[in-house]
Amino acid sequence: MHISEGVLSAPVLLTGAFLSLVGLAIGLKNMKNEDIPKVAVLSSAFFVASLIHVPIGPTSAHLVLNGLVGMILGLGAFPSIFVALILQALLFQFGGLTTLGVNTFAMAMPAVLCYYLFRGILRRSKNTAFLGGFLGGGLSLLIAAILISIALIETEKSFISIAGTLLAMHLPVAVIEGIITGFVVVYLKKVKPEALG
Repeated sequence: MHISEGVLSAPVLLTGAFLSLVGLAIGLKNMKNEDIPKVAVLSSAFFVASLIHVPIGPTSAHLVLNGLVGMILGLGAFPSIFVALILQALLFQFGGLTTLGVNTFAMAMPAVLCYYLFRGILRRSKNTAFLGGFLGGGLSLLIAAILISIALIETEKSFISIAGTLLAMHLPVAVIEGIITGFVVVYLKKVKPEALG
């Protein structure tokens, strides 16, 4: 779920760049040196997830795992996702450099939001932790799809049908992401609970 070069209007691109710079500044300020390996591992998970495509009707959608990144890193999701998106843009031409701000904000902000919404649930029982991971993983992707849709509609009102298709395509992927995130959270709760804060 990347917006490519040449699609968005200049005001939308500038707004996305500004919001992402604020998120990056806050994320980097709160990141400790010992968090860098964790951020790097989750950047690579986010990067690799985009290579796994799920066929949906005549098209396909890919996993994102922004919710998983958010559940573990909190505000560190901004630098983690930013690095992965730069690599995707440079190596695979997914998204682009001019849309990097919009794409970063659309992926990282829902991850941070879900971290704050569900982190308390992750500390409880195994079933509750799975539910928190499921909700965080699925909701992060849905909010990201909504933010991408808003960026498209703010650029051109005729993009409403594309935005609707984008949201519909990502509903089943959100369920898959929620399940994956739920299982990872339960696993981490068992073997490395400090990873969940």
